[in-house]
Amino acid sequence: QICSLFKRVLGCSLVLSVQALYSSNDDVIELNPSNFNREVIQSDSLWLVEFYAPWCGHCQSLAPEWKKAATALKGIVKIGAIDADQHKSLAGQYSIRGFPTIKIFGGNKNKPEEYQGGRSSQAIVDGAMNALRTLVKDRLSGKAGGSSYSKQSGSGGSGGSGGGSKKDVVELTDDNFDKMVLDSDDVWLVEFFAPWCGHCKNLEPEWAAAATAVKEQTKGKVRLGAVDATVHQGLSSRYGIRGFPTIKVFRKGEEPEDYQGGRSRGDIIERALDLFSDNAPAPEVLEILNEDVLKKTCEDSQLCVIAVLPHILDTGASGRNSYLEVMMNMAEKYKKKMWGWLWTEAGAQMDLEASLGIGGFGYPAMAAINTRKMKFALLRGSFSETGIHEFLRELSVGRGSTSTLGSGTMPKIHSVDAWDGKDGQVSRLYGRDFPISHRQVLGSASTHTQRI
Repeated sequence: QICSLFKRVLGCSLVLSVQALYSSNDDVIELNPSNFNREVIQSDSLWLVEFYAPWCGHCQSLAPEWKKAATALKGIVKIGAIDADQHKSLAGQYSIRGFPTIKIFGGNKNKPEEYQGGRSSQAIVDGAMNALRTLVKDRLSGKAGGSSYSKQSGSGGSGGSGGGSKKDVVELTDDNFDKMVLDSDDVWLVEFFAPWCGHCKNLEPEWAAAATAVKEQTKGKVRLGAVDATVHQGLSSRYGIRGFPTIKVFRKGEEPEDYQGGRSRGDIIERALDLFSDNAPAPEVLEILNEDVLKKTCEDSQLCVIAVLPHILDTGASGRNSYLEVMMNMAEKYKKKMWGWLWTEAGAQMDLEASLGIGGFGYPAMAAINTRKMKFALLRGSFSETGIHEFLRELSVGRGSTSTLGSGTMPKIHSVDAWDGKDGQVSRLYGRDFPISHRQVLGSASTHTQRI
């Protein structure tokens, strides 16, 4: 099996210590957004590139074979590796869905092929030599030249192919700029270029590739545009453009700011995703009403943060709302992680509590769950912004103890009514007083509970 890419947040954070798979002493070339374009895209060499995560067991098994293959192919075929858990922009750019994924960058570097061979060093060498023979044969027949990058940068204008689509770069003009950019709720990265500018030509394929990736990953909420400043001089003058290319960031209601990042597609994508996260709303803190709520929230998130709050009769509405406010504040603080946030009342989901080892006491309680690894960690500190922040921060740097969730499967989730926002009530039954909440739970949550 292939390690799921979506384990990348908690899969990395719930491992106590992770060693790098490759070092400078290996013949495997370590790649990242800063050197990928220079080393791979602009290269005439054939490359085999592994996208891996340090915590992935299959990647760890592949590493010694990958190193042997790199040594055997040294000077013939280049062997690279990208820590996709650390460099998510590159992984997203090439639609990496699992680890390890190996891609072959041959004659057309903008359209790498998937390596489908075996994972032994011999199989990797054989696959590389077959790809090399194909590349040489294509060059002899005139089908492929050297680096395709230089061919993509030959024309001016707003974008090129370079792994993206020119159509994904929006052509902006004096006439459409205000309507498209200033009046939009979307975030815009706008390049001001001149067709004769050499740096603009070099940026062109990177800008186009980034535009395609950003459009897909933000669902169109961050856009990339381009202005020919030699034609649309009104815009160039308005924004004080003095050199080319100049990139500016536009957010509705704010003054434009200069883009200060790198000029590779990876750098551009990374900055665009940061802008998207900054403007994205905080995730909702949802009550676990049924199995679908938990399943959808946890499957769509790399990590689920679940709180078990005291019974309504123990806190009243004001006390519960104060706990929920803490959770909402933390959801806002960690919104870039795109985690799921859930809560349930003590006693409402006893199977879930049992699988987490909470079991009828110590409320409020909190657990961070990786449903793909079926691992969880419990909050040991205070249920406060400070305590929860320290808990989540420790997890995100790979510290803290974890346990297997119950029997290794998700527990049964009961369907319950949503909290009505009110205090609990006490009813009389057979001449005795019994506390009831909106779920009709018998007894206080601080003692044994059962349904009636």
